[in-house]
Amino acid sequence: MPWNKNDYPQSMKNLDERVRDKAIEIANALLDEGYEEGRAIAIATSKAEEWDENHPDRGGKSKKDDDGSRGRSGSESKSSARHPLHVVSHEDGWAVKEEGTDKPLSTHSRKDEAVKAANDSASDDGVHVYVHDKDGKIQS
Repeated sequence: MPWNKNDYPQSMKNLDERVRDKAIEIANALLDEGYEEGRAIAIATSKAEEWDENHPDRGGKSKKDDDGSRGRSGSESKSSARHPLHVVSHEDGWAVKEEGTDKPLSTHSRKDEAVKAANDSASDDGVHVYVHDKDGKIQS
């Protein structure tokens, strides 16, 4: 179901309008790629918030607080700010990427090596690992 500025998932209602519009755009693209609705919403929200952080609004200021924290409470653990890891096909074989980034954290000639590296890192940081097939679909 494609969304628009007037009809979007309930979970996006508290986002700033600018971030919500970007999240809707990303979610619709993910749906077109065959992602399941719930997963598309989660990825789109995360990517839109990251986009907002990296692309200041028209006034030239980012939405970050003065301390750069984007409003995270001090009680959150460091790992809660990390994004899930993805094992994806890469020109050098397989790559481990943090969600929302283009640059791989590491590359591996074999998929099983990439999965092991991702799982090792994820267990240290308390984040989830998504393993993709060659076509980009999530396998596990």
